[in-house]
Formats: sequence, structure tokens, C-alpha cells
Amino acid sequence: MKKITYAVLSLAFASTLTMCETNSPKGIDRANLNDSIAPQNDFYEYACGGWMKNNPLKAEYSRFGTFDQLAENTREQVKALVTGLDAANAAKGSVAQQIADLYALGMDSVALNAQGAEPIKKDLAAINAATREEVIDLMATMVGVGAFFGTGVDADMMNSEMNTMYWQQGGLGLGDRDYYLEDSENTVAIRDAYKTFIKTVTGLVGYDEAAQQRVVDNVMAIETQLAKAAMSREELRDPVASYNPMTITQMAIDYPNVDLRRYFAKQGIDSIETVIIGQPKSLAAVNEIMGKADMQALHDYITVGYITSAANYLSDDFINAKFELSKAISGVQQLQPRWKRALAIPNGMLGEAVGQLYVEKHFPQSSKDKMLRLVENLTEALGQHIDALPWMSDSTKAQAHEKLATFTVKIGFPDKWRDYSGLDVDPSKSYWENVQAAIQFNADYSLADYGKPVDKTRWYMPPQTVNAYYSPLSNEICFPAGILQAPFFDPEADDALNYGAIGVVIGHEMTHGFDDQGRQFDKDGNLRNWWAEEDAVAFNALADVLVAQFDSVVVLGDTHANGRFTLGENIADQGGLRVAYTAYQNSLKETPVGDIDGFTPAQRFYLAYANVWAANIRDEEILSRTKTDPHSLGRWRVNATLRNIEEFMQAFGVKEGDAMYRPVEERVIIW
Repeated sequence: MKKITYAVLSLAFASTLTMCETNSPKGIDRANLNDSIAPQNDFYEYACGGWMKNNPLKAEYSRFGTFDQLAENTREQVKALVTGLDAANAAKGSVAQQIADLYALGMDSVALNAQGAEPIKKDLAAINAATREEVIDLMATMVGVGAFFGTGVDADMMNSEMNTMYWQQGGLGLGDRDYYLEDSENTVAIRDAYKTFIKTVTGLVGYDEAAQQRVVDNVMAIETQLAKAAMSREELRDPVASYNPMTITQMAIDYPNVDLRRYFAKQGIDSIETVIIGQPKSLAAVNEIMGKADMQALHDYITVGYITSAANYLSDDFINAKFELSKAISGVQQLQPRWKRALAIPNGMLGEAVGQLYVEKHFPQSSKDKMLRLVENLTEALGQHIDALPWMSDSTKAQAHEKLATFTVKIGFPDKWRDYSGLDVDPSKSYWENVQAAIQFNADYSLADYGKPVDKTRWYMPPQTVNAYYSPLSNEICFPAGILQAPFFDPEADDALNYGAIGVVIGHEMTHGFDDQGRQFDKDGNLRNWWAEEDAVAFNALADVLVAQFDSVVVLGDTHANGRFTLGENIADQGGLRVAYTAYQNSLKETPVGDIDGFTPAQRFYLAYANVWAANIRDEEILSRTKTDPHSLGRWRVNATLRNIEEFMQAFGVKEGDAMYRPVEERVIIW
């Protein structure tokens, strides 16, 4: 199960309270602009149109933006570190040996193509020989079997100091329930591509045409039944609805076909008595399927899920089959180079081992020091905003301040590095066997936390990650080293640019602690209502207006944005913008500045924010992200959000009749 953070931002920032002093600080890059568009009518196109023209989509991307540029730069840095390891002389079991050998296995296309389906045949035979009672054993112990549901250890939402066990809905090959339930042209095409994928990969392991069609029918029947019982993505945003403790004894009575006591015992946990059930309706559907479906259908369903998990670590035939499915979903035209795909495995599965190498090379202490000062500045600004809220009572404000004051801030890299010495990377075995070993190693690492106090020092992203997160269960904001570099922070740029790009993202992560989900957790990370009733009513009323604003956005054709699904990120975007602007204005009291290259400080701030989201994106990816990504599309993170902000209107002279204008009575400000 993924770490329950509820709001992981696909972007972050870096840096400094007092920027590098220069006689001529760097201003806005006019090459990024489209001067043929009036900023009052389409600010995103005005601010980003030049960048979009100068950075056309390459075939390997479904979306490419300034964020992706940074990710590419970081990937090149990591590649240099990995390929520079002395694998030949590295001691067995050392991180150098583990990283280098895992990367080399992924790069060996000759061996992978010669092996074909051989690395998975033994497991496939075991799957198809399993009795009904043994299906639960496969789910518990065979790496690659992702059937029906997921389980994992995380902090208890009602007692954040202790780790507990969670059960979550799952088992959908297409990931999202709507791909099975909707009948739009897009979803039908994706289902057809999935059926083709199933036929292709089962053919690669020896199934004839009749058997391939049987597998398709069985898989679609089971996964559609699971989809019908699954919570929607909007429903999953309610943490209260997903917190349903149930004893193992009661589960055995209510769901006799899902033997979780046996399941956890197979994983080495004999003492478990209670599990937090995320979605009881889904569990009921799993119970029905596992009890009533014929064994051939169960074997076929588990087989396809297993092959899907293994496909990217097998021959090119399997890889290409899976890529064709990705093409249908995202519109991407070309498979990424093998080195990028191979690098992703040690970079993810041995994340902190790679990260330790990364920070030694690319992350100076000065960046961490500056980052801490900037976070302090943004914290002060958010406190000012809390004090100024007209709709919140003093009692709730006091508790909001308490929560803000107890934020844990993690910057750059962990104080203690993880030990990977127990992982055996064996180049005499297949790539898939080694990937399975790494997955199992990480699963065991997580399972070992069950029933123990939560380690609040642990990181949930490796340092080289180009990302950031807020976790409500630990009330922490985390900024890995990978994101703390240009183009998101530039020490030679004037403060407006850094506050508008990096500062907004700091404010964004902080605001997640007070969005529609984060606000339900207290300063200690417990799911607890600390709001006065009238304040909660007022918050929800404001949030509903923001939902309606984004619901009205047309992203493509007749497809609208989903304001309820993206509510948390939209609240955080708006809060981040407003808090960062206040922090910037506070800084100007001591060091006032004027125009640079014809732009006022306020204009430079908002242009920097827009440039963070400059990107080109394929139509298929627009539809996919609208369905599955809790973040709004970049264009609307700019245009829809800014239309609520008076300071933006003033900075660019937006007036009634302009497309960017929103009447004052229709605007909404939350934080």
C-alpha cells in the first residue's frame, strides 16, 4: 500500500530567503512569453506560449514541461553516478554491486530477448495449479500477483504514534474504475487496447487463440465486477469513510472466502487481530468473487495480473505489448530509451542507496540552510493569513496556529541512511527474479513496522526525487534534494522569481495541512475534528464554490475538469500563491526593488508562477490526467486559480470584460 499522504505534489522547489546579491538580478526570460496574447485574456498562453513553442513534444513524452526538464537533468545526474560505479571490483552485497548489477541486468537486451517468457513460467505454473484455498497464499507471497486488493503498514489514522495494517481496494489492470464503467469513445478504446494486450501477452506464454479469448472474457468480467464495487476517486478523498477497523475474527464471519488470518500468517505476521478496511463494499465483492468464480476464471485473472507486473522486466515482445497499452491511455508515441527504463529500477528500489551517492555530489549544505530560512518566512506568512481569515473563529484559529507551529520540516536527505545489506542482487539470475527480490526486500522492510511505534525520522521519498510531499499522519512537509535546483530556484534571479516559483510551492505544501483532507487531521497527525462546527460549515461552503469553478472548466472537447477530485490541490495552489506573495511583500519592506526589464515586482512574481506550469501535453494525456490525477492541468492551475486573486488583477490591469476577469462577488478565497 502506498504511503498515505493524500497530497503528493508533482513539483516542488528550493531555496532562499535572501537571494544572491548581484548588481543585475536575472529577470523574466522573454523567450518564454507569447507577446501576441494579452495577459488579461489568457495569462497561461501569454506567460508560457514562447516556452511551449520552443519545446515541442518529443515522441517519448505524453507531457513535457519545465518540471520534466528538471527531472531529465536529475536523471542524467543519477545516470552518471550509476554508470561510474566500479562494479567489477565492488564487494558482493555492497550498494555499488547491487546498484550496478541491477542496472546492468536491465540493460542486457540480448539476454532478456533470449530468455523470452522463461523467467515467469515457473510462477505461472504455480498460479494455474493453485486450489481455491491456495489462491490467498499466492496473493500473500508471490511477488507480481496484485489480485483483488492491496495491504500495507502505515500509521494509524486515529493513533498516529503506532503502525497498523490497512486493506485497500485494488485488482484493476487499468487502474481506475471508470475505464470499466464508462462508455465514452476514449474509455471504449482503452478497454479494447487492454483486451489486445491480454491476448498478446498470453500468446507470448503459449496460449492459443481460443484460450486467449477465454482469458480476456474472464479478466474483464472479474475486473468489471471489482470496478462496480470500488469507491470513486472523489469518494476516496474522505479519510473518515476509509477508516473501518475490523477484527480478523469478524472478517472471517462476514467475508469467509477472504482468509486474511492465513494471508498475513503467510507474510510472517501471526499476531494480527485488527485491520483497517478502506472500502468494505469492495471487500464484499472480493469475497463473492473468490467464493463463486470458477477456478479457470481465477487462474486467468491472476495470470494476467502477474504477467502485467513482470512485463517490463522481460523480453522486448512483452515490453512492447505493455507500451502499446500505455500508448492508448496516454498518447505517448515512443518507448523511452532502455537506459532510462533500466535506471528507474535501482533508482526506485534502492532509492536511498542511490540518494546517498547523489547528495554527496549534488547537494551542498548551503542549500539546506537557505531552504530552512525560506520555510520559516513562508510559515510566518501563513500565520498572518490565518489571523486575517474573516470566516474562522478565534478558537479554531488558535488550533490552526498550533498545527502550523508543529510542522516537521525535512529538507534534502535523511539524517540516517537505510541499510540495504540484506538484499541479494544475483546477476546469475534473471532480471525479473532480481526485481522480485528487491520488491520483496522492500515489502519485508515495511511489514517489519507492524505493531511498532512510528519512526518519525523516516523519509517516504529518496533524496534524488524531483518532488515534494505533505503527510497529514506525521504533519510533515518534505523537500528532497532533487527538487532543490534550477530551474525552480535560481540564486542569480531576483526575489520575485524565486518567491513566485519556489515560494509558491512551499506555501502549497503547507496549505495541504489545511485543505479539505489535511484539515481533518490535528497537529499530532490524528484524524480528529478540531474545528468549531460553524467554521467547518463556512470552510465547506467556500470549498464548494471552488469545486464549481473548476467543474466549469472545459479541458478538451466536452470533457470538464473534476473540481471535487482536484479540490485539495486547487486549495493548496491558491493558498500557496497567496502565502508566497505575502512573504514576498514582507521581504520588500526591508529591501524594496523596482522594475526589471519592464516588469514590476508583482508581475514578475505571477509570471514566475505561470512558468512553473509551462508544458505541452497530448490530448490522450489530458483525458487520462483529468480522470486519474488529483492535480488540475497546468493551464488551469494558472488561469482558473489566478482569476480569484485581486493582487493579480491589479498587477496586470485585468478589468471587467477581460477573459481573466472574475467578478468580485464570484471569487473565492479560502486561505
